[in-house]
Amino acid sequence: MRNKGLAINSCCAWDGETLVLNIFGQPSAKQDAIGKVKGNQLKISVTAAPVGGRATDHMVRFLAKEFGVTPKDIEVVFGRFNVNKQLRIKSPKNLPSVISKHLSQEGR
Repeated sequence: MRNKGLAINSCCAWDGETLVLNIFGQPSAKQDAIGKVKGNQLKISVTAAPVGGRATDHMVRFLAKEFGVTPKDIEVVFGRFNVNKQLRIKSPKNLPSVISKHLSQEGR
């Protein structure tokens, strides 16, 4: 596992075939959802409570479905017990529209 995250000036960027996401997590939400880009972070809401990393674990499972990967393909680089996180998604098969739009504006 990596100790430091990739410094990106965006909510998302490619590192080879791996998608790097800077996330602002909202636990205890009414529903699991991928929200809007706010600054250099993508808002992700999850229904799980922020107890012992459960919200982050739930977020990883939710995002795995959204990106068409297994939870093991998603690495929490930092922020497991914090709302500010960086995730690395290995070879995502699907890109949610907010991410594909953002990446196309960034030039890839």
